[in-house]
Amino acid sequence: MNAKALILLALQIAIAGTVFAYGLRASYSDLLYIVNRPGLLLRSLIAMLVITPLMVVACVYFLDLPQPTAVVLLALSVSPVPPLLPQKERKAGGAIAPYGLGLLVVLALVSIITVPLSIAVFDWLFAQPFAVGLTAIIIILLKMIFAPLAAGILFSKLMPRVGLRLLRPLRLVAATLLAIGVAALLAGSWHAVWSTTSQSTVVAIVAFVLAGFVVGHLLGGPKPEHATVLALATASRHPAIALAIASANYPGEPFAPTLILYLLVCTLMAIPYVKWRRSRSAVYARTS
Repeated sequence: MNAKALILLALQIAIAGTVFAYGLRASYSDLLYIVNRPGLLLRSLIAMLVITPLMVVACVYFLDLPQPTAVVLLALSVSPVPPLLPQKERKAGGAIAPYGLGLLVVLALVSIITVPLSIAVFDWLFAQPFAVGLTAIIIILLKMIFAPLAAGILFSKLMPRVGLRLLRPLRLVAATLLAIGVAALLAGSWHAVWSTTSQSTVVAIVAFVLAGFVVGHLLGGPKPEHATVLALATASRHPAIALAIASANYPGEPFAPTLILYLLVCTLMAIPYVKWRRSRSAVYARTS
């Protein structure tokens, strides 16, 4: 096993461990939180699966984007939220895990249907043979979301005390592995990212992330915690599923550098938003 394979394995273990930790603390009411709020569910789906893809389609139509950039943005626009989303929400300052966790599960389930439908629409719009490896997407969802989450919930039911004791060290190990893996991946891919990045690519990715924050925040509704969750969810998409979609359609194209650039831009742009929402959350808590 080479160094790159080890890095990817460390990232997969870190993400699976994080989702397993969600399961240790999750309840069935958490998972049904968004389902029991149909208005919030509808706005969430519209923000993530209707408005964002339409904006990306407009960008691809009217901007002269490199093919890898266009394909990656289209794939990101129909991908579900990443498994680390509830962790970002917690840092934004608030007890907002039920919505984030419910959205994570609902979008993963819905994407099994919406991703092939969206790809078919892209095929019709751009008169190009788009395809999607549905089996590959289901495997990613099972490995990174459903299996570790279900295992965590089951473990907490069978051994609740042990689960509570494991929670903090498990989060620490997962966070450490994730930080080391991301740093190593960036160090090994920085030259490729730099050499394949164009000005139009940077502008398009920044516009995609910024639009995600704005659309999600506005459609999140009057509750501050809902606006924060949906803003982060709309801007942050599952890179592994986006890569699977892009590679299935254009197997010879180097999509990884563009996706790494997206992750960097999204992370950097999320920092000021998270800080702002944390301060707003503190003000809201004092005045309510």
